[in-house]
Amino acid sequence: MSHFDFKQFRIHHDRCAMKVGTDGILLGAWANLQGAKSVLDIGCGSGLIALMAAQRCDARITGIEIDPPSAEQAQENCVASPFTGRISIVTADIRKFRPEEKFDCLLSNPPYFEQTLLPPDPRRATARHTDGLNFAELLREAKRLMSPGGCFQTIIPYDAADRFCEAASLQDFFPTRRTDVATRTGKKPKRTLLCLTIGEKTSPTLHDDLT
Repeated sequence: MSHFDFKQFRIHHDRCAMKVGTDGILLGAWANLQGAKSVLDIGCGSGLIALMAAQRCDARITGIEIDPPSAEQAQENCVASPFTGRISIVTADIRKFRPEEKFDCLLSNPPYFEQTLLPPDPRRATARHTDGLNFAELLREAKRLMSPGGCFQTIIPYDAADRFCEAASLQDFFPTRRTDVATRTGKKPKRTLLCLTIGEKTSPTLHDDLT
């Protein structure tokens, strides 16, 4: 399928390293954007999460993508949407990104298959694996780019959630909200959605499940 239609926009993804998938849609729908004035989508791919965020709030949205063909298509998808005036796409490595202002909400559907064989397509490998940007680096860059009182929201494999939270704690992040996602009732969760903030933890993590 060359495109997906959402309520207010269309996503073309035929030139993107990673196609539209359930993970990105889950994060785009689950993320808390209340009060957000500036949003950064790290590894924006086709622009899916950036556009979902724009559809759900009035914030300024920036998407950053290291793969030039993907970034180009993300730009085209955003320009064709009703939100083109609020979204900008940057082609860059997040580690070299130096914006003038920080962001109060960061979103990322990150690469994560750290211990599996790399797929043969090098673009897909960059998009899908942590060889180029591991959990610790992603969290470090998120911390650098987040404004005081901001949040970082992401989706990762359930089996990696505890390891991810341990890496997050080393960067002074703690989870305020967690949703474990299972594909069917009675099945072990496959994904975990997390909202992280920085500072002293003053209340328990809101933890629920989604099937």
